[in-house]
Amino acid sequence: MRVLVTGAAGYLGRAVVSALTEAGHEAVGMVRAQRPDIVHASAIRIADLLDPIALRRAVDGVDAVCHLAGLTRVRESMTDPLRYFGVNTVGTITLLDAMAAVEVPRLVFASTGAIYGDVSGRPITEDLSDSPPHPYASSKLAAESAVEAHHGATVVLRLTNVAGGRDPDPTRLIPRVLGAAARNEPLEVNGDGTTVRDYVHVADAANAFVAGLEHLPPPGATERYVIGSGRGTSVRQVVAAVENVSGRRVALTHRPAVPEPSSLVADPAKALHQLGWVPKHSDIAAIVDQMWHAYSG
Repeated sequence: MRVLVTGAAGYLGRAVVSALTEAGHEAVGMVRAQRPDIVHASAIRIADLLDPIALRRAVDGVDAVCHLAGLTRVRESMTDPLRYFGVNTVGTITLLDAMAAVEVPRLVFASTGAIYGDVSGRPITEDLSDSPPHPYASSKLAAESAVEAHHGATVVLRLTNVAGGRDPDPTRLIPRVLGAAARNEPLEVNGDGTTVRDYVHVADAANAFVAGLEHLPPPGATERYVIGSGRGTSVRQVVAAVENVSGRRVALTHRPAVPEPSSLVADPAKALHQLGWVPKHSDIAAIVDQMWHAYSG
């Protein structure tokens, strides 16, 4: 299939382009305002999610869309919520209109496991109720509702914490710990460092988009899948993994605890069984080892 990847210049977008190409598909990258060098992209198309004319040109001639473009920072969404709804929700609706205009019915949509909110330590499955705790999650849930209403053949992937490779976001935990180790600086953490999260390797997350594309439901149907490693890793365990691979101690400075779920861990059984997707690279030790060498190499 010829597949348009929105957000193709991003951390996950580049990995999705590579995974699609490796699987035998033709990946066309969509970016906002420039033509970056995206390895394995057969072409680059420029369009903003809020520009319906440019979007219609971008989707013309493709068979399917992997929609990753959007805003993703939780704290930023709390201070600028309308911008998040504008880009993540309205932008997705504008994309759906463009797809309908040129009759592109197939879609794999990047969403977030944060939509479930605080699940009180239960494994995150597709059967849990939605309870978005911040505007970022709410804007993605609203976009999901629009996706479901557009009557195409759609797969929604609710992703956990994507990691691995050269993650460009210094605000995420693993890059912060790696940076502290590299600079021999203390690391500030909220509370006692026992908060547990699920980390999925960026290559595994990218392969979930390929699996979703190749296992789309019938026209008019939408399937949701939780995508994660199925393993929980605490802040302290991430620090220990970084110390092990770097050979450097990372001193912790404890700030007051903040209200947040104590444990968020995916149960990706549905994706494993229905999509044949397997997180092959998502062991935390392997993730940290690869990222350390990517940053220090």
